[in-house]
Amino acid sequence: MDSDVLIDWYRETARDLPWRRPGVTAWQILMSEIMLQQTPVVRVEPIWREWVARWPVPSAMAAAAPGEVLRAWGKLGYPRRALRLHECARVLATEHGDEVPDDVDVLLGLPGIGAYTARAVACFAYGQRVPVVDTNVRRVVARAVHGRAEAGNPSSRDLAETEALLPIRIDRAATFSAALMELGATVCTARTPSCDGCPLPSCAWVTAGRPVSEVVRRVQKYEGTDRQARGRLLDVLRAASGPVEQVALDLAWTHDPGQRTRALDSLLVDGLIEQTPNGLFALAGEG
Repeated sequence: MDSDVLIDWYRETARDLPWRRPGVTAWQILMSEIMLQQTPVVRVEPIWREWVARWPVPSAMAAAAPGEVLRAWGKLGYPRRALRLHECARVLATEHGDEVPDDVDVLLGLPGIGAYTARAVACFAYGQRVPVVDTNVRRVVARAVHGRAEAGNPSSRDLAETEALLPIRIDRAATFSAALMELGATVCTARTPSCDGCPLPSCAWVTAGRPVSEVVRRVQKYEGTDRQARGRLLDVLRAASGPVEQVALDLAWTHDPGQRTRALDSLLVDGLIEQTPNGLFALAGEG
């Protein structure tokens, strides 16, 4: 894969995303990476801007109640991410001088920080030469290098293969990683790749005649799921100015009382909500 071509393309055509601009801190990049997991850029950007203004450093978020952070998370989905980020902010404020570490192994020890996020922060915030592998990167490598339509299940080979593609020069490696992700997000997309707009001079998948994927895609439904039920219950608590009675939650999900009970229990177990001594319900830290 020609890294020079890809880097030149990225510098000319990359989306102007706010977390890519000069002056953005490692903490602000960390927030963006957590928000962008399984959530489109268009939904993340306005919330991220609000959070940067509201909690510009970890200690600012750490001083807020967990429920306040959950309320600000809004409709980004998977709200456990918000709770874990709040926990991470507390650790950064108390144990790391209000700074995000630049070492991958140290980052992995923080609450809610997995392998991808740790490497993304080290790469994009600190310019380190580390492979950053997400779904888009795996798809580009599968097509351009191996001639497969899909990457298949993640494996331990993904990091090594991606690292082998990185430019030797550290100052170009981070840009290449961003370019690889951008290519997968905007051109080499899963369903309708724009091969005519691809900057790569060669692609094994195109050369092979763009063979059809053997992977059977399962459409994940949302309507009527436990996840939707959890979201409805959280909506009630986010909109409330204080703890609410059980009946308010009952009215938020009426067609399956058993599912509602299951969703409520899971929210309590996850620590997203709490029950007060007098039986009311509230967001975490607001009971």
